[in-house]
Amino acid sequence: MRQVWSESNKRRTWRKIWVALAEVESHFGLVTAEQVEDLKDHIDEIDLTRSAEIEAEIHHDLMAELKTFAGQCVVGGSILHLGATSMDIEDNADALRLGTSLDLILEKLSQVLLDLARLIEVQADTPMIAFTHLQPAEPSTLGYRFAGYTQDLLADHQALKRIRQDELRGKGFKGAVGSRASYGELVGIEKLDDFEEQLSATLGLDFFPITTQTYPRRQEYVIFSALAGVGGCLHKMALDIRFLQSPPIGEIAEPFSQKQVGSSAMPFKRNPINSEKIDSLGRYLAQFPRLAWDNYANSMLERTLDDSANRRSLLPEAFLALEEMLITAHSIFGRLNINGHAIQRNLATFGPFAGTERVLIAAVKSGADRQLMHEILREHAMRAWQEVQTGKNNPLADLLCQDKEVRKYLDVPEIKTLLEASRHVGDCPARALAVAQSIRDLDLQGDT
Repeated sequence: MRQVWSESNKRRTWRKIWVALAEVESHFGLVTAEQVEDLKDHIDEIDLTRSAEIEAEIHHDLMAELKTFAGQCVVGGSILHLGATSMDIEDNADALRLGTSLDLILEKLSQVLLDLARLIEVQADTPMIAFTHLQPAEPSTLGYRFAGYTQDLLADHQALKRIRQDELRGKGFKGAVGSRASYGELVGIEKLDDFEEQLSATLGLDFFPITTQTYPRRQEYVIFSALAGVGGCLHKMALDIRFLQSPPIGEIAEPFSQKQVGSSAMPFKRNPINSEKIDSLGRYLAQFPRLAWDNYANSMLERTLDDSANRRSLLPEAFLALEEMLITAHSIFGRLNINGHAIQRNLATFGPFAGTERVLIAAVKSGADRQLMHEILREHAMRAWQEVQTGKNNPLADLLCQDKEVRKYLDVPEIKTLLEASRHVGDCPARALAVAQSIRDLDLQGDT
């Protein structure tokens, strides 16, 4: 990703576009084959030092590179940039780099989806206590929790793929205000569509039919909103890991190497630093759609320059931040530590409370008064909760088995069975596995 957005690659991409323009212009008799070949021979001779010297004098980076390139091409340099304006070169170059960057993001996202599919398949039937409001709620399965993340990331993957394959466009070659007037002077108005179609095919890039001096900045708002969507899911996953890694819960933890240091002052610490990094970068990434929105909404008339400086940071840093988040997520989910003992401990402690719903339903089906039974169960649950809060084992099953009113409708074995939390997970395993299968069906292995 750093190479894609490097200064040398930007200038090499500019040169690629200049050469493509000259090549197509040669088809219209404006440039000779020898001139095109001369340009091709020097396309990789990037000279940042010379270009910087020229830019210091003229204060225009693209013109400085143009002069540098032209100076290297004795035969073809004189016809470089014929008919073009700066943004015919820069915006098409940015669109090409956006496409390559989306490819890299899709590759890394596919890796994380495959990691999650594997975790779902292994943990689909692992019962655990689920949390709402950060409080123990009802049982679910670990695979089902992973399936929730996977479902969202799969939607993000499809959105990014749609943008990459169907929606990403360059400016094309339309001149200073989008009229194509300069190119019309060169090739004739009646040939302009053919002229741009040849350039589109040469660059492998679709063009917007309508532009001003730039391609519509709305495109970048859409792209960065999609990137931030991926970041939102990764942020949630990392935040959940941080909560679940806390020792009082301790159910899962990110990898921790043998010689890793958790704290300079507290040798025992096992801080979730990688999850915290994901959340830090996610918070940063979330700001970019707003900046892209401002660049779009504040681009007055056919073009203002007040987006240029921030886009030099916005475009690469959004992709670099998300790529680092995905690389880190892959390192976590590829070697995630799952503490089965802690999962069982928490399920045994809090699971019986969730079983009261099953007891209530079974008792009512056997003829009990629903409201009366609800109050009995509530009183026993509150008493059991107080015991749990003091560190004792959950006594709820014993309390209910000893209650004469409950036993009018349910016998002791039935009460104990109903309170077994692992039996109260609905069809979570099947639906979780269906999500994993949807990842397998996409054959994402080819994307990684």
